Amino acid sequence: MASRFVDRAVIHLAAGDGGNGCASVHREKFKPLGGPDGGNGGNGGDVLLVVDPNVHTLLDFHFRPHARAGNGKLGQGGNRAGAAGETLEMRVPSGTVVMTEDGEILADLVGPGTTFVAAQGGRGGLGNAALASKARRAPGFALLGEPGETRDLVLELRSVADVGLLGFPSAGKSSLISVLSAAKPKIADYPFTTLVPNLGVITAGSTVFTMADVPGLIPGASEGKGLGLDFLRHIERCAVLVHVVDCATFEPGRDPLSDIDALEEELARYTPSLGGDLADRPRVVVLNKIDIPDAAELAEFVRPELEARGLSVFEISTASRQGLKELTYALAAVVEKYRADQPAPEPAKVVLRPMAVDDAGFTVELDPDEEGAFIIRGSRPERWIRQTNFGNDEAVGYLADRLNRLGVEEVLARKGAVPGSPVTIGDVQFEWEPSTPAGVAVHLSGRGTDVRLENTSRVGAAERKEARRIRRDGPDGVEDEDEMDDE
Repeated sequence: MASRFVDRAVIHLAAGDGGNGCASVHREKFKPLGGPDGGNGGNGGDVLLVVDPNVHTLLDFHFRPHARAGNGKLGQGGNRAGAAGETLEMRVPSGTVVMTEDGEILADLVGPGTTFVAAQGGRGGLGNAALASKARRAPGFALLGEPGETRDLVLELRSVADVGLLGFPSAGKSSLISVLSAAKPKIADYPFTTLVPNLGVITAGSTVFTMADVPGLIPGASEGKGLGLDFLRHIERCAVLVHVVDCATFEPGRDPLSDIDALEEELARYTPSLGGDLADRPRVVVLNKIDIPDAAELAEFVRPELEARGLSVFEISTASRQGLKELTYALAAVVEKYRADQPAPEPAKVVLRPMAVDDAGFTVELDPDEEGAFIIRGSRPERWIRQTNFGNDEAVGYLADRLNRLGVEEVLARKGAVPGSPVTIGDVQFEWEPSTPAGVAVHLSGRGTDVRLENTSRVGAAERKEARRIRRDGPDGVEDEDEMDDE
C-alpha cells in the first residue's frame, strides 16, 4: 500500500479579481439628471493558509494543487456596492514552511490558527458616485476592478518535535518510538523500512514531549543520497538529537563510534533553512540491542570513549525494555532545560514603514529597446493603469489627471520627453501629450473643461443639431433667411 504521507507540495494559487465599478445616473420623475449613483465593485477574495491541528500531511495539495478564491461582484446603480469575493481558506499542518520556487522562505506556520495571506485579492473599482468632485460633477465612467494576485508556492512540512532520532537504517529507531509512545510505525528487518516521519507523544512525570522517528541516514545524506534531505528537514526544530546506535550489526566496517562520526559529519554539512545550527543542539547517545550478549559487550567497551566526548550515554533494549525508563526521564530533563532557555515569545508588533520624504513613489527610465521612449515604474501608476477603461475618453483624462498630480509629467519633461514620446506604464504604451506647462508650451483649458476630451472624433450635440437643420432647410437655408430680412 502506497504511503499517504506527503511533506512537500507545489501549489498554484489565484486570488479573486475585484469587481468593476458602475457608471450610473440617478433618474426619477421630474429629476432626469439626479447625479451619479454608481456603486463600487466588491473586492476579490484572498487565499489564506491556516494551520489546523487536525491536518497532519500535505496530501490534499498533492492531488489538488490549483486553487482560486471568489471574484468580487460588479457595482450597481442606486449606490449599491458589489459583494466581496469569497475568501478561500486552505488548511495546513503545523510546521508548514511556505517558500517561493526559488527557495525564499515567506512564512513559517507553527501553532493552531496561524494564518498567512498566500495571494491577495484584487481591489474593487470605484463607481462614478465615488469619483464625483467639484471639477467633475457627473463622471461618465467608473474604475475597473484589479486582477487578483497569482502565485506559485512551495509548501514543505517540517516536523514539530522535541526529540529527533538519528541513526543508520535498521538501527532500531522505529522500535524505540513504538515502545515509548502509542505510535505504531512499520518495523521490519530491512533498510529504509521507515519512509515517512512518525511522531509519538511521550510522558515522563509532569513533562510531555514529542519524539520524531524519521527515515534513516547514510553517508552523503546532506547531498541528497538515500532519503537524506527528506530526513534532515524534519529535525530542524528538534530540541535534542538522539543517536540510536545498533550495537549488534554484522556489517563490516561499522561500529558505534564510526556510525556516530559519520552522522555528525552529515549534520555539520547540512544548513537548516530555518536558521540556527544543528551543532548547537544537545546530543544523547543510545546504545541499542544490549539484550544480545555481543552487543552488550560492545556497548560496555565504547561507553567510556563516548562519555569522554561529553555525551550522555544510555544502554537500552527495546525488546526487553531495559534502560527505557532512565532514558525517558533523561530526555524529559533535557527538553525542559531547552524550553526554559528559550526567550519568552514577544507580542506581535505593528511595524510602520513611512515613505521617505524624497520618495516620489515612481521612477522614470529610458526605454532600452526604443529610442526616445520612456518607462514609468511604480505601484500606484501601474495600479491606475489596471483600473482604467481605455475605451472611455473621460476615464483616460482622469488617468492623466492622476499622473499629473503624482508629478509624472514634470519628471518626464525633465528627462527630455516631448509631445508624442512613447511612454510605457505596466502593459500599456501610449503617446505622451502634456497637460501642464512642465517645461513644455501647452494651452491650458478652462475650469471645468478638459481640452483632451475636445480632441476627439465623437460628434457633439451642436454638430448633430446643425446636421438636422441642413437636412430640413438645405445648405442655403441661412442665406435665404438673410435675404428675406433685408427685403
